[in-house]
Amino acid sequence: MHNDDNKRSPVRHVVVTADEEDQRIDNFLINQLKGMPRTRVYRLVRKGEVRVNSKRVSAFYKLKEGDNVRIPPVYLEEKAKELPPSKSTSELLASRIIYEDDLLLIINKPCGMSVHVGSTVRMGVIEAMRHMYPNLPQLELAHRLDSETSGCLVLAKKRKVLRELHELLREGKMKKTYMALTKGKWHKSERVVDVPLYKDYQDGGKHVVEVRKDGKSALTICSTAK
Repeated sequence: MHNDDNKRSPVRHVVVTADEEDQRIDNFLINQLKGMPRTRVYRLVRKGEVRVNSKRVSAFYKLKEGDNVRIPPVYLEEKAKELPPSKSTSELLASRIIYEDDLLLIINKPCGMSVHVGSTVRMGVIEAMRHMYPNLPQLELAHRLDSETSGCLVLAKKRKVLRELHELLREGKMKKTYMALTKGKWHKSERVVDVPLYKDYQDGGKHVVEVRKDGKSALTICSTAK
């Protein structure tokens, strides 16, 4: 039920710019519908209320320059309040910045902190950083780390830089190294894990990763520290 005090926004048609190209439709909508819960955004796409060039798309469709995105009417009451990060969170993230220039911002993400909002997460690193850097409207994650994983997290300040970073990742020109503390002795100095991984996307944008023959190639080389 919606009472008369709740105003409904009009239908909007947004043309994708060059800076917004290669962005996933779900992330694009989250930026357009500030404060709306991610689960509600996925529901709009799944029901076909959001159209790209008059056609239905999945929540993982990547936008192209010139795409015409139809954003349906939404009730203002459906938008969650966008609260700023706590002082302690802001201070923690500020202390974790290890590199910054005009194009990039790199932080040492703390263990236990999600990189973005979710059904059980009110605020992630990217939302907090956007509050801390209001003059950077295009600030975006270049990649993701699991909640319990700490380490370098790269944020791009411009869409052009984000596209270049994604291209480097796709072409294998960017190397990522993970360190883990293990118990016991390794029988060999190096181990290779080469199995196909499949992402099974579920309602609300959640996904689980499992080993499947039709998954994407995933090569991990494990070696002992020297």
